[in-house]
Amino acid sequence: MSFSALRRSPWFALAALTITFSVGFVDRQILNLLVQPIKADFGLSDLEISLLQGAAFSIAYLVMSPVFGRWVDVSGRRRILLGCIAVWSVFTAACGFTRSFGALFAARSGVGAAEAGLTPSSWSLLSDLFDEKRLARALSIYNMGPYIGSGLALLLGGVVIEWATRADLSAVPVIGALAPWQITFVIVSALGLVCIAMVAAMREPPRGAVDPGQTDSPPPLTLGDALSILWAHRGFYGYFYIGMALAIIPIYAFPAWLPTVAIRQYGVSIGQVGMTYGLLTLVGGSLGVLTGPTLGRWLARAGYPDANMRLGVISALAVFACCAALLMRSGYEMVLAIGGIISFCYSIPTAMAATALQVVTPNRMRGLASSLYIVLVTLMGLGIAPVTVAFLTDKVFRDELRVGDSLGIVCAVSALLSCGALWLSLKAYRRLILDPIRLA
Repeated sequence: MSFSALRRSPWFALAALTITFSVGFVDRQILNLLVQPIKADFGLSDLEISLLQGAAFSIAYLVMSPVFGRWVDVSGRRRILLGCIAVWSVFTAACGFTRSFGALFAARSGVGAAEAGLTPSSWSLLSDLFDEKRLARALSIYNMGPYIGSGLALLLGGVVIEWATRADLSAVPVIGALAPWQITFVIVSALGLVCIAMVAAMREPPRGAVDPGQTDSPPPLTLGDALSILWAHRGFYGYFYIGMALAIIPIYAFPAWLPTVAIRQYGVSIGQVGMTYGLLTLVGGSLGVLTGPTLGRWLARAGYPDANMRLGVISALAVFACCAALLMRSGYEMVLAIGGIISFCYSIPTAMAATALQVVTPNRMRGLASSLYIVLVTLMGLGIAPVTVAFLTDKVFRDELRVGDSLGIVCAVSALLSCGALWLSLKAYRRLILDPIRLA
């Protein structure tokens, strides 16, 4: 196959978008492994660290998500994505040159603002590259990104910081003056160059290319019309957004704090926890995402047309059980086992939920619907999850060694509430499958 033919393939585009999503999560999550050295260098509390993990990234992300969501619906998605990659890579490198809490907060905000354009652009592109029958599989592959990225953040971060700690870099210009954790940020930022090359090579499909009855260039909806449609169908969209926002809390809280549980409570080194938990996150999360469509097909064949959403209910119950087990942990090996199992469980419904949203939402408002979803899950996952765990540790337990208990409690409660909300969305989802939204 020639390169010209390859770049026109939807599978090449899927590979480019999945790699980009993975690298975005490396840049987003690398800080989780560096909690202890950053805390020591800047003299921070767990609550302040949680602001760097969550608020610094999520506030900017939340502000920019609706902007990008609307922009994606009316402009070139590939160009938007290229600009976002370049900007977040620069700000990731800038994290490595910060000398204060405020400067690191600002750099993390830059990463968050630029990454807000990633998922609306990618989901919109994939929905025009793959028809409904193939979309679930394509989105399941794409949604391996967070788990590949989170795993690589721990694996690469552990390797790089161990190397930087042992190596004598004092004679290297610029880098030689940085601490090992700062060097880690600078090195991982270079991964953005790979993403830029791949996205630049892919083609952008016409809008509505695989939607029956759509023209290549349908007229855009007004923002008011799109919001009115979402409100009219709030029986699905409302419970869907709430349920998935709650389901996302363990997905962010576990990578944010489980390495710290291992380091503080069991004396494990950063490099060791990075390699072990990173590998479990990468493998467990990726397998969970890939397993989701297969489980969904089994449920559909068993007579459940709402399988995409019903799988989320089942997954939330499994996550609740894992979080309860964390409260009864008895050693580092048990913590690792729970970390691996929960990575598998909480990743199962992510692609199916994304598919459900794309299937029932008309093409001309998918960017907006996706961006609202991203706003809510980011608010809960990055803005609230790390801070809530830190608040329980610092203000309720008043013991940093109780961070594992805080993690288990926060994630167990969120999983149970998520299960209830997703269950309430099933009836409206089934109705939308049978009677789709029609636009004038």
